[in-house]
Amino acid sequence: MSAVTALGRLRAAATGYAQPAATVRHRHLSDRPLVFVPYAMAGEAFAPLAALIGDDPDAPHLFVVPQPRDRQRRFAHVAELARILVPYLTEHLSSTETVERRNDEAYERALDAPQVIVPSRGGIEYLHLLGRSTRFRRTEGEYAVHPDVPLMGRWCTYLADRARMPGSSVLLALTDLLTQTWSTGQSDLENGELAALMGWVDPERGRTGAETARDAEGAPPAGPATAPEFDEKLAPLIAAYDTAERAENSRAAARAEERIRDLLGVELMPTWHRVWRGLELMRELPPGASVAGRWETDRMSYSLFAADLDSPDSRPQPRIPGAVAAAQQLSRREQAQSRLDTEQLRDDPLLMAEARLSGQAFRGRVAAVEADRMVTEPGKKQARPRPLLVVRTTDEPLLLRETELECVERPKARAKLIAVADGPDGTREVRIELTGGMGRGKTPEEGSIPEEGELLCWTVAASGFRGGPKWPSPEETPWTHGGPPEPRKELQEGEVRQPDEEELAAAEEPWV
Repeated sequence: MSAVTALGRLRAAATGYAQPAATVRHRHLSDRPLVFVPYAMAGEAFAPLAALIGDDPDAPHLFVVPQPRDRQRRFAHVAELARILVPYLTEHLSSTETVERRNDEAYERALDAPQVIVPSRGGIEYLHLLGRSTRFRRTEGEYAVHPDVPLMGRWCTYLADRARMPGSSVLLALTDLLTQTWSTGQSDLENGELAALMGWVDPERGRTGAETARDAEGAPPAGPATAPEFDEKLAPLIAAYDTAERAENSRAAARAEERIRDLLGVELMPTWHRVWRGLELMRELPPGASVAGRWETDRMSYSLFAADLDSPDSRPQPRIPGAVAAAQQLSRREQAQSRLDTEQLRDDPLLMAEARLSGQAFRGRVAAVEADRMVTEPGKKQARPRPLLVVRTTDEPLLLRETELECVERPKARAKLIAVADGPDGTREVRIELTGGMGRGKTPEEGSIPEEGELLCWTVAASGFRGGPKWPSPEETPWTHGGPPEPRKELQEGEVRQPDEEELAAAEEPWV
């Protein structure tokens, strides 16, 4: 925990009110997000009980499973969810733009993308399990399900996987958004519960955040698991439903199901209202300058996944990715995390202050400029412009020599740290060499070199796109990493692809 973060928590605990932890919003918020509040039966591996879902705060759809242990009712519940979720996820594909790519084919990118909001991180894991439990299901033969069920399973898996990509906004937990924006006087574990967190962030009139959060401790949880106190109320109603079903008394079963529905509606609606209120609070903050660029990446990922779904050779995502695919995925996530860390610093002065305090950035005035400096780099024959700047700062940079830097006020500028020395009056003199942002000519473009007296902030540069090592093809996977995968069978004209062993095993296994 940094000093600035600790200070925010201490001030919140002392005053009873949440303290700002950011000055801008670091995630994209859609004009029409889909809010999904799932509920699962406690004590079961994965037994969906109910869900509130919709894109209108005044018109939620409530879906209930009166007997979560009934396999048939579970998949009927998933089919009901699919009627809402799948059309929302695919409606953005009708409006696209053609995007040209260097050394690759052009593709159609959607002008917008869907966004699903869940109350907490438990909702993200719920979607992951929902996708795992449904994407391999068969639509014909024994244990057949509605055709929308495996399709929705693949979409749920995509959303859950995308949520693990740093900076992505396709699937977001509201608790993550709020804790990134405000510091509270409670622990990280307590911040994971939406009711208590919203008590700090949006206290009742005339009361402190600490008082409101304390009262919220007895409120219905945001799920996805139920509370023990609620289970005691729910168990007799489920038992009554089971008794009516065994007696084949449809009227009594319908009455029992309606009572279960009413009880779950009362339990879930407070969370529904808190999620929409939390989104209102987040919209009051302006988006960071780099948010649009990351949303563009989300739109690309969404469009490419949808195109893969339409391919006749498309297959469900594997439970365990191959060695090459896993390595590529890890590399992409590492790059995304590096990019996100740097972009958030550039967007938010409060985060930049934290970086300056930790020595990962510095701000100061340009005390001297050697604009005509030319350097012949190793392995090069021609000298290139490499102006030298001396920046005088009261910060204390803790950066290694030759660390690559970028400037907040001059986004195109790139530099390299040369040395840090003591300056007059307790300041530091940082010598940096400009390496980019000066144009492609033999002489720097006019205005591209900072002038003496400019007040500039420099931070560690984000790692740009890099292709990584030359990955082997899946067929060349070494035996130490599982060996090559089994070859796919080529389909003849008019032949229908049969499920493989993994899909067959998933169809035969129980819900989990």
